[in-house]
Amino acid sequence: MNFLTRFSLKNAVAVFIISFLLILGGLYSFSSLKVDLLPNIEFPQLSVEVIYPGASPEDMNEQVTAKLEEKFKAIEGVKKIQSSSFESIAIVNLEFPFNTDMEEVERQVESLVKEANLPENVQTKVNRFSFGTFPIYNISVFAKGDTNAQQLLDETIIPELKKINGINSISVGGMEEKLIQITVDKQKALQYGLSLTQIKEQINEKFLAFPAGNVQTETVQIPIRVQQKIETIKQLENLPLSSPIMNASPGAPASGQEAPTTITLKDVATIEPVTEQGEITRYNLNAALSMAITKKQDANTVEVAEKVLNVLDKYKDKIDYAIGFDSAEGIKKSVETLVREGLLGALFASIAVLVFLRNVRATIIAIISIPLSLLVASIFLQRMDISLNIMTLGGMAVAVGRVVDDSIVVIENIFRRVRKSKTGMTDELVQDSTKEILKAITSSTITTVVVFLPLGLVGGVTGEFFLPFALTIVFSLLMSLVVAITIVPILAKFSFKKVPPEEKEGALQRAYGKAIEWALDHKKTVLFLSVLLLGSSFAIVPKLGFTFIPNEEQKTLIAAIELPSSTPLEKTNEVSLQIEKMFDEKKEIKEVTAGIGTRDFRSGLKRKNQANYFITLEENVNVSQFIKELEKEMEDIAQAEVKAAKVGVQELQSGGPPSNNNVNIDLYSTNLTALQQAAKDVELYLKKRDDLKYVTNNFADKQKQVIVNIDPQKAAQYGVSGFQILGTIADQTRPVQVGTLKLDDEERMVQLSYDEQMTSMEELEKTLIFTKFGPVPVKQLADVKEVDTFTSIQKLDGKVFARVSAQIVGDNIQKVTQDVINGVKKDVQLPKDVSLEGGGGSDETVETFQQLGLAMAVAIGLVYITMLITFGKARIPFIILSSLIFVPIGSLLGLFIANEPMSVSVMIGLLMLIGIVTTNAIVLVDRIGQNREQKGMTIRHALIEAGKTRLRPILMTAFATVAALIPLALTKSSGTLISKGLAITVIGGLTSSTLLTLILVPVVYELFFFRQAKKERQA
Repeated sequence: MNFLTRFSLKNAVAVFIISFLLILGGLYSFSSLKVDLLPNIEFPQLSVEVIYPGASPEDMNEQVTAKLEEKFKAIEGVKKIQSSSFESIAIVNLEFPFNTDMEEVERQVESLVKEANLPENVQTKVNRFSFGTFPIYNISVFAKGDTNAQQLLDETIIPELKKINGINSISVGGMEEKLIQITVDKQKALQYGLSLTQIKEQINEKFLAFPAGNVQTETVQIPIRVQQKIETIKQLENLPLSSPIMNASPGAPASGQEAPTTITLKDVATIEPVTEQGEITRYNLNAALSMAITKKQDANTVEVAEKVLNVLDKYKDKIDYAIGFDSAEGIKKSVETLVREGLLGALFASIAVLVFLRNVRATIIAIISIPLSLLVASIFLQRMDISLNIMTLGGMAVAVGRVVDDSIVVIENIFRRVRKSKTGMTDELVQDSTKEILKAITSSTITTVVVFLPLGLVGGVTGEFFLPFALTIVFSLLMSLVVAITIVPILAKFSFKKVPPEEKEGALQRAYGKAIEWALDHKKTVLFLSVLLLGSSFAIVPKLGFTFIPNEEQKTLIAAIELPSSTPLEKTNEVSLQIEKMFDEKKEIKEVTAGIGTRDFRSGLKRKNQANYFITLEENVNVSQFIKELEKEMEDIAQAEVKAAKVGVQELQSGGPPSNNNVNIDLYSTNLTALQQAAKDVELYLKKRDDLKYVTNNFADKQKQVIVNIDPQKAAQYGVSGFQILGTIADQTRPVQVGTLKLDDEERMVQLSYDEQMTSMEELEKTLIFTKFGPVPVKQLADVKEVDTFTSIQKLDGKVFARVSAQIVGDNIQKVTQDVINGVKKDVQLPKDVSLEGGGGSDETVETFQQLGLAMAVAIGLVYITMLITFGKARIPFIILSSLIFVPIGSLLGLFIANEPMSVSVMIGLLMLIGIVTTNAIVLVDRIGQNREQKGMTIRHALIEAGKTRLRPILMTAFATVAALIPLALTKSSGTLISKGLAITVIGGLTSSTLLTLILVPVVYELFFFRQAKKERQA
C-alpha cells in the first residue's frame, strides 16, 4: 500500500479535491440517512388472526385453531406454534429462524389457511411483526366549536395522511358508526313465522344487479342489466315481506291451504338511523378520538412524524390534538444524545493527542481522520439503506477514538523522524516514515475489522441488531487507514517545515526502559503477578449479574383492566371512569390516554370487557415504586365494582431486542380444571417473590355458558336441522348484520334485532322453532343446561398449556430464573396430571452468550491468521495475542465499579477489544522486528529500544480511544445503555491490557526466543 503514499505526495491537489468531494458526499449521505430508534429488523414471526362470530373458545379450538395448527406443522423450519382461542376470535403465532424467507412463508400460510376447511363465515388475517409495527404516534383529537371531528378525520385528514410516503396504517378509536337499526317486534314476527335471518334474506333479495345477456341490433350489440334497488329508508319501510305461514294475520291460527299474505317491513319493525360506539376513547378524562399511526418498515420515523404533525396543524382552527405517545421524540433525544457524546468523544480524543504531541498542527492532522472516516462511512450506510439509529450512532461514537489511531502512529513517526533528520522535511523522509509503520497500522486495522466477521455466527435478533453497529465501525476503520497513508503524509509534509530538534529521552521513557530491564530479569515474578491479577478479576464475575440487555427505566406505562368476558362495554366504561379519575389526582402522572373496548396493546385483541391506558409519567418519578402503588389502587377500585376484575401495569416496551429479563413457568395438562388450579398456585407463588414483577397468567378464569344439546332423533322427527335451531337462537341473542346498503344517498350498515332481549334460560327453552308440524319450543328438541367453561384455550406446539410469566427485578437473570424454577418445584404442590417446564429469557441469553463466546474464539483465530500473513512467523502472533489474556482484568473491574452487569453489550465490547488491544502489541512487535532484522540488534536491546520508541504512540492511541469513550460510559441518558456497557468494557480492558502489554509483551517475546536471547547474553 506504499504506492498510495507515493501517489498522494505527487498528486497532493488531486487528493485534496477527492477528499473535499468525499466530505460533500458524506455530508449529503449523513443528512439523507433515515432516522430511527432501532435497526430495520423484521422478526421471523407471523400471526394469523381468525374471527368466527359467536363461536365459544371450545368451538374456536376444534373448528379453527386445531385445523390450522395441523396444517402449519407442515411448514418447513417452523420453530414454535402458539395459539390462543377466545370467544369469537383466535390468534395463532408462528416463529421461524432468522434466515427464513418470510415472503414465501406468508404465501404458504395464506395458502394453507384456504385449504384448512374452516367454517364459511370465518374471517382471517395474516400479520407480520417488526419494530415498525408499533405505533409511532398515539394522538387524541378533539373538535373545536361545532366541527364534526369524526367527519373531518374520515373525509379530509386521514386521506391526506395516507398520501404521506412511509405511512403504513392509521386506525382511529372512539369513532361512532352510523347504522340503520331495524328493531323487530318479537311477538308480531312470531305470529307471522318470520325470523331475523328470513327478514335479512328478503331485504337482500331486493338489492340485485346482474348482467343478463345482450340485445343484438343491426349495427350494435347492447348489453342488458337487470337490477332492483331500494334507495330510501321510506322504501325500506314499505318493503313487502312474504310470510311462511299461510293466511296469517295477527292472532289468527295457521291453517294450511291459502296463499301467503304479504306484509311490509314496517308492520313488524321500526326503522331508524342511529349511531353506535363500539369503543370509547378519552384523553385526561376528556372524550376524544384516538388515532394510532404506524409507519412502513423502511420509512424514516422522524420525517414521517413531522409530516403527520404538519397535516394536523393545517386544521388547527377546527381541531385540537394531544400526543399521548410519540416515538419520534424519543428517537430525536437518543440521536441528539449520541451525537453530543460522539462530538465530546472527538474533543476528548483530540485533547489526549495534544497532551502527548504538544503540537497543535500535529494534533489537527491526527484528528482529521475523525470527520473524514465517519462521513465516508455514512456514504456506505446510505448506499446499503441502513438507518441512523442508536446502533449506527453508537458505532460512530465508539469508532471516534479508534479512527485516530493509524493517523496518530503515522504523524508521530513522521514528527519523530523529522526532528532527528539533518536534511529537514522531504518527500523521501515522509515516504520512509510512513512505510516504516505501514505494516503495523495495516495489520492492526485489519485485525480490528476481522473481529467483527464472526458476528455472522451469532444467530437471532442479537446478530441482526448489532450488524449495523459492526458495519459502521468497519467502514470507519478502513477509511481511517486510507486517510493515514494518503492525506496525513501530505499534511505533515506542508506542516513540519520547521520543527525543533529531537529532545533527549524523557523521564517516562527512561523509567520505562528500566522497567523493561527489570521485568526481563524477573520473568517469573511478572508472570505470577499477572496471573494473580487475572485470577482475582474473575472472582468479581459472580457479583456482576448476568443479563441480556440492562433494564432501562421507561417513563411511559401501559396499564389494563380486564373484567369478566361477559361484561358489557357500558359497565367497563363505568369502572374505567373511576380509575381515570384516580389517575387525574396523581401528581406523578402527566397524561393518560384511555381506550375502553379498544385493541389491547400486547395481544392485539379488541374486547368490550377490557380498558387499556397509555400513562406518561413526570421525569422525577420512581417508576418501580409508583407502579406498585398504582396497581394496588387500580385493583381496589376495579374489584369494588367487579370481584373477578384483573389489573396489570408495566413499563412500555416499544421495541429493541427483547430484554430477555423474564422467567416463564409452562404447565401442561389435558385436565383443564387441574391446569387452572396449578396456574393459580404458581401465580400466587411468583407474586410473593421480591425479585419478580409484572406477574401474568395466560390461563383465564371460567365463565358460565349455556349448552343446547340437540336430540338428533327428535330433530329428525320434526324435520328440523341443527343449523335451523342455531339460526333461530342466534337471532334471539345478538343483532343480525344485513350488510352495507346505500339509502338516501348515504352508505350505512344495516342491522336487525328484536325489541325484547332474552334474559333467562326459561326464555331460551321456550323459544319457538318453526317445523313442518308447526312451532315447537327448543326444550322439545334439545337439552338446555348451564355449565362453567373456560374463556380461552392456550396451546403451545399443539399441547394445551398455561404460562405464568414474570419480569425479573435486577440484572442477575440466570440466578433468579433458576431460583424461581427450583422454588416452584419445591414449594408449589402441583396435581399429578400437570407437568412443568421452566425457562424464559435466561435460556436465550445463555445461548447468545455461547454464540458470542464462539465468535470471540473465531475472531482470535482470524486475528492469528492475519498476523501470520503479515509477519510470516508462527511465533510472533502468539506473542501479540498474549496481550489479550489480561483484557478481563480492567473490563471486569470497570463493570464492577460502574455497577454494570454482564450483558450482550459487554460481550460485543470484549469482541472489539480483541482487535483494539492487539493494535498496541503489533506496533511494539513490529518495531522489535525492524530492530533485529534491519539494525542487527540483540533481542534485549531490540526490546528496550522498541519499547522506548513506541511508548508514546502506544499510550497516545490507547488514551485517545479511552478519552473518546468516556462521555459514552458516563451517560445517564436513555437510549444509550446498549453502548454504555460496551464503553466501560473497552475503557477498562484497554487500560489494563495497555499497561500490562508494555511490560508483558517484551517478557513473552524473550521467552519465545529464549535460546537465542541466552546465546546473545553469553556472547
